[in-house]
Amino acid sequence: MEGTVGRSRGVILLLFFAFGVAAVHASTPAKKKVTIPGRIFVGYQGWFRCPGDGSPENAWSHWSKGEPSAATMAVDLYPDVHELDPKSLCPVPGMMIGGKQAYLFSSFPIETVRKHFQWMRTYHIDGAFLQRFINSIPRQRAEGDVVLKNVRTAAEETGRSFTIEYDLSGAHPDTVLQELQDDWTELTAEGIIKSRAYLKAERRPVVSIWGLGFGDRGHLQEPGLALQIVEWFQHAGCVVMGGVPAGWGTLTRDSSTDPAWNRVYDALDIVQPWTVGRYASVDAADAWKNSRLIPDLKRTGEHHQVYMPVIFPGFSWHNLNRNSPENQIPREGGEFLWRQAYNAKVAGAEIVKVAMFDEVNEATAILPAAPRRSDAPDQGYWLTLDADGKNLPADWYLRVVSRIADMFHGKIPATEKLPGSLVP
Repeated sequence: MEGTVGRSRGVILLLFFAFGVAAVHASTPAKKKVTIPGRIFVGYQGWFRCPGDGSPENAWSHWSKGEPSAATMAVDLYPDVHELDPKSLCPVPGMMIGGKQAYLFSSFPIETVRKHFQWMRTYHIDGAFLQRFINSIPRQRAEGDVVLKNVRTAAEETGRSFTIEYDLSGAHPDTVLQELQDDWTELTAEGIIKSRAYLKAERRPVVSIWGLGFGDRGHLQEPGLALQIVEWFQHAGCVVMGGVPAGWGTLTRDSSTDPAWNRVYDALDIVQPWTVGRYASVDAADAWKNSRLIPDLKRTGEHHQVYMPVIFPGFSWHNLNRNSPENQIPREGGEFLWRQAYNAKVAGAEIVKVAMFDEVNEATAILPAAPRRSDAPDQGYWLTLDADGKNLPADWYLRVVSRIADMFHGKIPATEKLPGSLVP
């Protein structure tokens, strides 16, 4: 009899505990999907420097490996600089265009950043993610964060938004959390997020953490540490966007296969998979929609997350990596970029990131570029907009992005083919 009563008590307690746990879970609110003000965003490097631009190091940076020459250039796409202020321009030693001095630009003067953001306004781009490489923060601090301050000013002037996007490439696991905490605390104290132009969702600042879950040794390999980073920013009142591998949803391809990364991915408020170079043609982009976009959107929908596909116009980094082919992923006159945007739209994505605005190193930039080979320096290899046999104006890819923006803003219907009329 005593044994029966004891077992009965145990059953009652077990049932009470089970229902109690269920009640606790039922009362815990699910993650609320945030609303992002804007539809089309671009990555912004802002890292180009040259002698005489006013920067402390007074040297070439990111344009070349040392002094510029045909053998040392580290960029493929030659930018069109005709609309830039003379204060933005840098004469390239020993390089001529049809017998005239060739120029590049520096990102350091406010005149450069101001013109870039004016273009963003003209071509309907909502905002920019300013790249902040974890290992370059000391250098940026030494410069007085001039580019960041210029981005803030230009964004406020043009009605665009800006966001800090931390890039964790090469981060040291022993120091990265403290470095991020210190930098964000300092930026907050300086009032960066108080800017009316800083991107916010539900009045909370958006911060992007790029480089979570990649399978190579150049990125963090500790999911527990990554989760600490994400949760620290969330506890600091931020909406956290994660730059993750293209294969994040299945822990395949470029993603770490460690299942512990699923906790990190699911903790994010916004998921931004990196797709540059993951496909190389319109047909491959179509296949990507079915194999990745649609399943990714389903998963993020189940976790009340915003999904931000990354689209890119093409890719070439021959000068940076001389063994790689020239014009590695052709732009196809804009059809490649447009199809990615169309696929993202019809799959159900509400926002996209265009990679990148000014990344001429890997030739993913959408800023004005030299239309013809004769418009680039005579010396060395340069990718120009006629590489695929097209006769295009310098601002063609900004025009394409303006129509992508119109499609995502609901001003024009989603069409599979690039619209015939492209007027900014």
